[in-house]
Amino acid sequence: MGFPKTLGSTNRRTTSHVTAAVSACTDLERRVCATGSADGIFERRQSKTQAEQALTQWLGRIKALGLDCFAPFITTLDNWRDKITNYFIGRETSGFIEGLNNKIKVIKRRCYGIYNLGRLFQHIWLDVQGRQILFAKH
Repeated sequence: MGFPKTLGSTNRRTTSHVTAAVSACTDLERRVCATGSADGIFERRQSKTQAEQALTQWLGRIKALGLDCFAPFITTLDNWRDKITNYFIGRETSGFIEGLNNKIKVIKRRCYGIYNLGRLFQHIWLDVQGRQILFAKH
């Protein structure tokens, strides 16, 4: 079944499906556009004050669009705004530590049943440094 050229050429059931799909796409499009504009705030070089102003403007646009999917994020942003905007002072994150912690958790799951702590640390060391050691140019 192809997509109807006009809604008038369809039955009531198909029309409701098409209308629901179009409204879902519009909502999705608004969500994607809103998310992208928030990403831009963190990618631009700006001061903490400028970032706070940009986030306030972004929040205003989100509230005007009526997108309730951002409610948990907005609550987090309101609760931690000062700490989040401190990123713009030195542009440093804890990404490396978060990634290392995740890698260690994955290794622990993979190594379930290893009771020798030395072997566990060998696995961690190989996962973290192994590629550099194995593929180093001599």
